[in-house]
Amino acid sequence: MRTTFMANENNIERKWLVVDAEGQTLGRLASEVAAILRGKHKPTYTPHADTGDHVIIVNAEKIELTGNKLNDKMYYRHSNHPGGLKQRNAYEMRTKYPEQMLELTVKGMLPKGSLGRKMGKKLHVFRGPEHNHQAQKPEAYQLRG
Repeated sequence: MRTTFMANENNIERKWLVVDAEGQTLGRLASEVAAILRGKHKPTYTPHADTGDHVIIVNAEKIELTGNKLNDKMYYRHSNHPGGLKQRNAYEMRTKYPEQMLELTVKGMLPKGSLGRKMGKKLHVFRGPEHNHQAQKPEAYQLRG
């Protein structure tokens, strides 16, 4: 008699993947990276377990945005003090904080709660073409789009 496979921490194999963001569209890249972090690209995907791989994104400052989003899209945060709303447009985020821009986008596509926070810790974003995870022997990953 067969039993249904259930992934848990003991039988998950994690790989390290490198994704080059140069010339990629922000949302399309982020949705595919979020699926990899969740483990949806594996046949052992289990919704209640973290089965995903580690993802290293390089060249974050060369990400593309379509339309007029570079000037119109805004990023907000609040200091929880009266009048503490801070805002930046996508152009400022891409030039000064490209790592944060990609992290916010990908983490917004992950599940909310402790499982999503655990998945978000496997995302590593770097501004230039170099990263400091060579010891993990990451493999290059080709995006579908």
